[in-house]
Amino acid sequence: MGASTVYHEKQIKELCALHALNNLFQDKECYNKIQLDEICRSLAPNEYINPHRDPCCIDTSKIVGFILNVPSNYKIGFVRLPIQRRHWISVRKINGQYLNLDSKLDAPQAIGDENQTMEYLRSQLHSNDKELFIVCTKGVEKDQTWLLPEYRQDGVR
Repeated sequence: MGASTVYHEKQIKELCALHALNNLFQDKECYNKIQLDEICRSLAPNEYINPHRDPCCIDTSKIVGFILNVPSNYKIGFVRLPIQRRHWISVRKINGQYLNLDSKLDAPQAIGDENQTMEYLRSQLHSNDKELFIVCTKGVEKDQTWLLPEYRQDGVR
């Protein structure tokens, strides 16, 4: 995939989770609103994530990318309303560098190499109101191979 072919959906309505997934998988038809509504009804999020875990335990060679769930203030023009919403942001390695594929950005934003990305994720997770989702295949999730061996519960090294 060449640098000029990075797929980036921009924010429409409040569909940031949809945009985050389609940006992560680099496919505008990967998910639609109906599919995500069904996933939301079936998810038990606390079973799959630990927002306080240090991202340095992740084997990035085994994952597709990351989804950050962050608080987002609601604004009308320059006026910030006292309404707290959540926003979904995808991060993925494309063409050798990690990109912030936030649908609120005009274009993908380079984060850098793996070390810079881990530092970016650590800084994001420093706040307790942000969560990190690791996106991987079912087999990788089942075997917990998205974790570096020293962090796995099964003892596989």
